[in-house]
Amino acid sequence: MRIVVTGASGNIGTALLRALAGEEHDLIGVARHRPDTTAAPYSSARWVQQDIGANDAWPRLTEIFDGADAVVHLAWAIHPRADDPAMRRTNLAGSANVLRAAADAGVGHVVCASSVAAYTPADRWDEVDEEWPCGGLAESAYSAGKAAFESRLDEFCRDHPGIGVARIRPCGVVQPDAAAEFSGWLLSPLAPPLPLGGKWLPVPLWPGLRMQVVHSDDVAEAIRAILDRRATGAFNLAGEPVLGSRELAGLAGGFRIPVPLRLLTGLAWPSWRLGLQPLHPSWLRLADQASLVDTRRAREELGWRPRHDAVATIRELLAAIRAGRRGDSRPLDPPRDRIRLGRPSHQDQSAG
Repeated sequence: MRIVVTGASGNIGTALLRALAGEEHDLIGVARHRPDTTAAPYSSARWVQQDIGANDAWPRLTEIFDGADAVVHLAWAIHPRADDPAMRRTNLAGSANVLRAAADAGVGHVVCASSVAAYTPADRWDEVDEEWPCGGLAESAYSAGKAAFESRLDEFCRDHPGIGVARIRPCGVVQPDAAAEFSGWLLSPLAPPLPLGGKWLPVPLWPGLRMQVVHSDDVAEAIRAILDRRATGAFNLAGEPVLGSRELAGLAGGFRIPVPLRLLTGLAWPSWRLGLQPLHPSWLRLADQASLVDTRRAREELGWRPRHDAVATIRELLAAIRAGRRGDSRPLDPPRDRIRLGRPSHQDQSAG
């Protein structure tokens, strides 16, 4: 098949190219920054440098998509830096450009990356299926953006019934190659990652935290199965087991210090505003409220089984962060942040 992948140099895109390499597909990668095309898996694709949110994106994408059997839309500004294009421009305007171009180019199959963050928060320990409403979390720009994208996909399906549309809704997607990306999202430049894995590292987390994670390679395998089967509809993706705050603290190499979420959020606000650390407080709210998901549909309809368990996946990521591992693309080898006192390093994640 001829497959065009937007956001092909990112976390999931890199894993997808790795999964599809060697299968004799004609792979076209679309990215705002061209990766190192001599390095695997980027060497398996032809590359087009294109910002999907730019003014010229729609006609340019229509040209790129012409003749494609499938478009996999993965491009999304998850936690962009302050000097990156605005989230709304990339995520909503950019996604609208991708969908419009796919329709105009006559693409028959479109696969889009949504998220469990699109779901309306459910009861804390309930696992929701794909029929659960996608209302998002009002306090989180990421969640609200994914919920709005889900609504746009629903409209697209009604307007273009001849196009098969699939959407994946993964939980947190991680891999060792994304260590530098996650380090830049989570850790202050003032706090080197060396203490991670230390035996007596205190880890402040709130009681009741629960988290699902899935390895990027397992997400890529689900997308490959969707492409092979030309599957449509929504598919939840998550690894096992569900991790609680004690398990997460232990994986970080230390012990949990129970700290109320309200206090952690209160501390995150001024430190984010001052540029001392990158994590906007709405991410803490989303981590607390995000729904757990049931993956039965992916298992039954796609034959999907995650090969990596959640504990091993987190351990691999933390080991890669400690080692200072960096990838071969701009998303996986981001610029190293510097403290600019009084200026947040990353964009505001408030839904407003």
